[in-house]
Amino acid sequence: MIRRSLLAALAAGALLLGCASPPTPADYAAEKPVLALEQYFNGELVAHGIFTDRSGKVVRRFTVLMKCSWNGNDGVLDEDFTYSDGKKERRVWRLKKLGNGRYTGTADDVVGTAQGQAAGNAFQWAYTLRLPVDDKVYEVQFDDWMYLVDERVMLNKAVMSKFGIRLGEVTLAFTKK
Repeated sequence: MIRRSLLAALAAGALLLGCASPPTPADYAAEKPVLALEQYFNGELVAHGIFTDRSGKVVRRFTVLMKCSWNGNDGVLDEDFTYSDGKKERRVWRLKKLGNGRYTGTADDVVGTAQGQAAGNAFQWAYTLRLPVDDKVYEVQFDDWMYLVDERVMLNKAVMSKFGIRLGEVTLAFTKK
C-alpha cells in the first residue's frame, strides 16, 4: 500500500513538472538591479565562456573581448572571440531598442533578426545562428538568457538546438571593465 502511494505521488509530481511552463522575462520583473542593455553593454567588457554538449561535457572554452557603444536607441556590440585552440572569430551585433524592454538585433552570421525582451535583471534573446562545423554551415537556434548580478557582472546561459533537439549549452560570465 505504501509503495503504491509513493508511486502515485511520484507520478503526480512528474506530471506537474511536465506541465510546468518555461520561464518568461516577466518572471524576473521585480528583480534588481534592473538590466538596461544600453547601460550595461556600453564601453569595454570581457567574457569567459564554455560550450557543453548535450551530455554536459565541456567541448570548447573561449574568451570574448567586447567594445560596445550606443547612439540613441542604436547599439553596436563588437565581439572578438579567442578559443582555447587558438581559433579567432568576430561578431558585430547591431541592436535596436524598441521600448517596453524590447530589443532587436542583427549580425552577419545571424539569420534574420534576433528578438529580445528585458524585465528586471533578466534578458531573453532568441535567434538563429549560422554555425560553421568542419566544411558545413548549420543553422541552429539559440534561446539565450542573461542575468545581471551587479553593475559589473552578468551571467549568460544559452541553449542551442536544431529541429527542437537540444545540442548543447553556452555559459558565459561577462565583466564590465
